[in-house]
Amino acid sequence: MTLWHGRLGQDTADALMEYSSSLHFDRRLAFDDLAGSRAHVRGLGRGDLLDAAEVVELLAALDQVEGELTRGELEFSPDDEDIHTAIERRVTEIAGDVGAKLHTGRSRNDQIATDLRLYAKRELRVVASEVIGLQEVLLDRAREARESYLPGYTHLQRAQPVLLAHHLLAHGWALSRDVDRLLATIERLDVSPLGAGALAGSSLALDPDGVAEELGFGSRFENSLDAVSDRDFVAEALFDLALLGVHLSRIGEELVLWTSEEFGFAVLDDSFATGSSMLPQKKNPDVAELARGKTGRLIGNLTGLLVTLKGLPLSYNRDLQEDKEPLFDSVGQTHVALTALSGLLATVTFVTERMQEAANGSAVAAVDLAEWLVERGTPFRQAHAIVGGLVRDSIERQVPLSELVEAHPALGFEAVPLLEPGVAVTRRTTPGGAGPRPVAVQLERFVGRLDDDRIRVAGPA
Repeated sequence: MTLWHGRLGQDTADALMEYSSSLHFDRRLAFDDLAGSRAHVRGLGRGDLLDAAEVVELLAALDQVEGELTRGELEFSPDDEDIHTAIERRVTEIAGDVGAKLHTGRSRNDQIATDLRLYAKRELRVVASEVIGLQEVLLDRAREARESYLPGYTHLQRAQPVLLAHHLLAHGWALSRDVDRLLATIERLDVSPLGAGALAGSSLALDPDGVAEELGFGSRFENSLDAVSDRDFVAEALFDLALLGVHLSRIGEELVLWTSEEFGFAVLDDSFATGSSMLPQKKNPDVAELARGKTGRLIGNLTGLLVTLKGLPLSYNRDLQEDKEPLFDSVGQTHVALTALSGLLATVTFVTERMQEAANGSAVAAVDLAEWLVERGTPFRQAHAIVGGLVRDSIERQVPLSELVEAHPALGFEAVPLLEPGVAVTRRTTPGGAGPRPVAVQLERFVGRLDDDRIRVAGPA
C-alpha cells in the first residue's frame, strides 16, 4: 500500500515503482531518519498532538525498528519506496493506529531534507578529520626530510631547488583550505527543515525550534518553500569534495612521476603498490593513479547535480531525488582516497640522493647569480640578460657555467660558489620561502594550524 493510496483509484504500476524507488541507496539514511522521527514525535507530544502514552509507544516502536535494522532483521516490502516509507510501515505494524500518527504534520519533503542534512553534517566532519590525518602524514614526512632538497618545477621544467619539506608542506597548506571549506559548508547547512511540511508549513501545533535543538541543528528554517527545495548544501559539499579530489589528484600525479625510473625520486612500499598480470618486472602506483582518475568522478557528480538543479521551480520536485547518489558516492570515494593516500605517503621511500643530484645542476642557480648582481647595483633586467646569455653560451659551447661565470667581468670568482651543490636552496630566506630558515618557521606555523583545525573539526565540546 502506497502513502497516497487514498487519492488514486488504481494500483501504482510496477514500472513506476521500480523507476521511482530509492530504497536501494537511501537506506543508508535509516539512522538519521530514526533520529528525525524521534525528535518529531517528541515535538508532537509538546504540541499535544500525541498524549504521553502515545509518545512512549511510538518511541519504543522506533527503538525496535532501530534494533531490527542494526541486526539486519528488518524485512523490506515491495511497497517500500524509500527508507522513510519502510520505517513508517514497520512502526505502524508494531504500534497499530498509534503508528499511523507518526507522520502527523510531516512530509517526506521536509523529512528527507532533514535526513540528508544530518548525514552531510556528520560525514563532512569525518572527511575533514581524515584530511587532517593526511596532513599529519605530510608533516611527519616533512620533519623527516630535514635538509633534503629537490628541484622545484614550473612548466614541469627544473626551476629552483627547494627543500623537500617545503614541497610536502605545499600540499599540506592546500589541504588546510579544504578543511576550511568543509567546515564552512557544515556551518551553512546547519539548519533544520523539519516542520516545513510539504512546502507551506502546517496548521498543527508543531515545534520546529524544539525539534531543531534536539537534533543538534544551529537553527530552523525561515522559509518553508526554501527549506524543502534547497540543495545548495549538497552542491557545496560536492564542490568541496571535488576540489579536495583535485588536490589529491595533484599529489597522485607527482607520485606517479616521482616513482618512475625517469625521475627515480621515490620508491613505493610493496604494500601500496601493485604488479602486472603480464610483465614480471612491474611495480605500479595504482593508488596514486586512482586518486588522479577518480577525481573526474567527483567533478562529474558535482556537474550532474548542478544540471539537475538549474531548471527546477519552487518548491519540491522529484528531480531532487538525484541529490543523494552523487553525494553518497563522492563522500565514499573521498573516504577511501584519503585513507589510501595517507598509507602510501606514510610508507613511500624518498630517494633524496637522486633528488639532490637533479637539483644540483648549475643552471638552477641562475636566478641566484642574477640576484647577486642586483645586490651589487645591476638592474634586474640587465642581470637577467647577462646570466641568461651565459647559460645559453654554456649549453651551446658545452662549457661549464662556472668557467663562464668566473671569466665574466661583472661576476668573477666571487660568484662561482653560488653554483656549488646545495648552496642555492640555502639562499631562499624570505618568509614562506623554500630555504631552511623560513621552512623551520613554516613547520611551526603548520603545527599550530593543525592544532587549531583539530579543535574546529571536533566541534563544540
